[in-house]
Amino acid sequence: MIYLLFIAAALITVYSAIKLSTYADVLSQRTSLGGMMVGTLLLAGATSLPEVTTSATAVFVNNPDIAVGNVLGSNLFNLFILAFVDLLYRKKRIMTSIHKDHTITAFIALGLTALVLVTILFPTNVTLLGVGLESYLLVVFYFISMKLISKPTDDITASNTVVEEKHVVQNNDEVAASTEISNEKEKVKEAYHTRAISVRKAKLGFVIFAFIIFVTGSLLTIAGNQIAMTTGISSSFIGSFLIAGATSLPELVTVLVAVQLLNYNLAIGNILGSNIFNLLILAFTDFLYRGGSILSAASPVTAITAFAVITLNIVVIAAIIFWQMNGKVRYGYAFPSLLLIIVYGVSSYLIFTLS
Repeated sequence: MIYLLFIAAALITVYSAIKLSTYADVLSQRTSLGGMMVGTLLLAGATSLPEVTTSATAVFVNNPDIAVGNVLGSNLFNLFILAFVDLLYRKKRIMTSIHKDHTITAFIALGLTALVLVTILFPTNVTLLGVGLESYLLVVFYFISMKLISKPTDDITASNTVVEEKHVVQNNDEVAASTEISNEKEKVKEAYHTRAISVRKAKLGFVIFAFIIFVTGSLLTIAGNQIAMTTGISSSFIGSFLIAGATSLPELVTVLVAVQLLNYNLAIGNILGSNIFNLLILAFTDFLYRGGSILSAASPVTAITAFAVITLNIVVIAAIIFWQMNGKVRYGYAFPSLLLIIVYGVSSYLIFTLS
């Protein structure tokens, strides 16, 4: 029965995520926010709602390993999604068509994860009002980061135009592929907007399905905790991979939908923005946890997940910078995405065997 509850909650989460992606694309196309801002702030926050409820519920059932492991595992799985989608849609050349400011978001996620890793390895046990010092630092750094991200930047369309101009100097095959992508983009957008979804309906629908995801997140945690108790599998592994994978399904679905709509800034922004928002969840759960600092209470095994997230973040940053600076290089070089998948697999094995 508990497995059926877990699967049902996951399926409802997936369906809600599809609807969220649709409404978010309407908002990004028909408002002044744009794909990057909607993906990084609005959609990322909504698709991270399962992590909020699962981590909060884990605190109430007194299982800090699931709370911390869920957040770090979700960030790890999100970066795996980025690699998977990049390999799946190689011809679309996703990394060469995104806004350069996504590197700022990736650097922010890297810095915040590094703070979490240091705290897990070297806990200070310094608390203020029952909350760890590092949680206050996470909150401060988060809002400073959001201020940096929300600053006016160069027009995204202009940036994409520059990238497209770089493709013109490539060989005939690449030019033909770029033209085909451009034509496909126009067709998809034209077909999509014939649905005539109003901005008001998009806003209302976004709120409704965000709430549904919020509810199903609690069900996923309760089911995952019961699975850990009945199977004997460690809470660190359950939180970092089983629950984290389930709560990251919204990111997977929204990214796939965004790529199909050829809204690459929405797709990348959702992944990187969710990773930043997820780290803020750790501070939120620390305020709920009454046993001191929640990071100090977490198993040291979760440090492996944090280190893996840092490694994947570095690879993502390097890949974005490389493809943005080397438009003439053929995009068939898939080493960065393959490396992301390999690190994900190795870290999964280590956490399972060491837990």
